[in-house]
Amino acid sequence: MTENDQKKYAAEAILFAAGEAVEGRALAAALDCDIQTVRDIMEELSADYENRGINLIQVGEAYQFCTNADYFESIKKMYQAPKRKTLSNTLVETLAVIAYRQPVTKAYIAEIRGVNADHAVNKLVEYGLVEEVGRLDAPGRPIQFGTTDEFLRYFNYKTLDYMPPMPESSEQLEQETRQEVNNMSN
Repeated sequence: MTENDQKKYAAEAILFAAGEAVEGRALAAALDCDIQTVRDIMEELSADYENRGINLIQVGEAYQFCTNADYFESIKKMYQAPKRKTLSNTLVETLAVIAYRQPVTKAYIAEIRGVNADHAVNKLVEYGLVEEVGRLDAPGRPIQFGTTDEFLRYFNYKTLDYMPPMPESSEQLEQETRQEVNNMSN
């Protein structure tokens, strides 16, 4: 077995044991190598797991094993798991504002949507799709919100750069976001 194989198998074991996303720099430290070597190893592992029940995904600069979405129904039957949380129109609209304009405050979201955003933002935080990312330097120091790694996983984006371009109108934004949610739910 080559040294590269040993590092690859060690990375595989680390990701399996972690059960969550592991930063590339943490893998580099554990494997005693540089970040480019980790990227190369992750590309090899990703290819090894292509078209299998388990996939290796990249979320930002982190890596994680996840089940292949093609086998969701089989997994659901096995564990009788409920379907992925569905997002109402209100949540989709609110999530779109946050994703495209982050960081944003609830007041800003309410201004864009024309209705109070408290409930929608709180639900998105509960679902793990958005989180507090800081405070606005303004009177009252309101909380600002942004998307999470769970948002990236939910929509299968490596980074926010993979999001579709911002639509011309709010109706188009809501329609495209709803279509993306429906694609992920099916």
